[in-house]
Amino acid sequence: MELLEVNHLCKTYGSGETAVHALKDVSFSVPKGEYVAVVGESGSGKSTLLNLIGGLDTPTSGKVLIDGKDVFAMKDRELTIFRRRNIGFIFQAFNLIPELTVEQNILFPVLLDYQKPDRAYLEELLTVLNLKDRRKHLPSQLSGGQQQRVALARTLAQNPEIILADEPVAALDPVTAKQVMSDFRKINQDMNISILINIHHVELALEYADRIIGIRAGKIVYDGPSARVDQAVLDAIYGE
Repeated sequence: MELLEVNHLCKTYGSGETAVHALKDVSFSVPKGEYVAVVGESGSGKSTLLNLIGGLDTPTSGKVLIDGKDVFAMKDRELTIFRRRNIGFIFQAFNLIPELTVEQNILFPVLLDYQKPDRAYLEELLTVLNLKDRRKHLPSQLSGGQQQRVALARTLAQNPEIILADEPVAALDPVTAKQVMSDFRKINQDMNISILINIHHVELALEYADRIIGIRAGKIVYDGPSARVDQAVLDAIYGE
């Protein structure tokens, strides 16, 4: 069974002549441990797709199943708990709590869920993401790349089945963006966590992701290995 199944997902905003069809009959699946990059122009539907998969928005029609569970069949409280314990979210904005240290930010969602922190796992995360010497620093004392790694560690502290990352390197300089993408790859390989990432840097997507899903005007126009993306595929995605 696939970890993630997206079945005939559609999302329309508004109605009549002003209706915006953000997603049009999108279907795909992601097995455990795959690193998938979703690429496409701004407004193509990438963020809408991730918001629907994560249960942050509801579709006009279609289904999303994570680990066999229908996301949109859950009641609000059940979905909130399911998201917290199974889905990791990473956004362009780091969303760190400025008054908390690196260590406190990482542990915050675990404590919010009334769980006991796994200190050994915390040390592993700090080591893997090169944050050990920053554990007592506040977010304001960190670089952009370090803040994004803290956000990633905070997500990993909840042991998610899948990480949904929406443009996590968009605000970073090219060198730092490359390092963060490398961090995602390391986590994907070492911890066997599925990652679905929206990214506008197609070169980084091709370098680090196993698979590319290309979206244009709300439809999937390519879904396949990164190694098979050629100029014809890029033209189909970006309309050159």
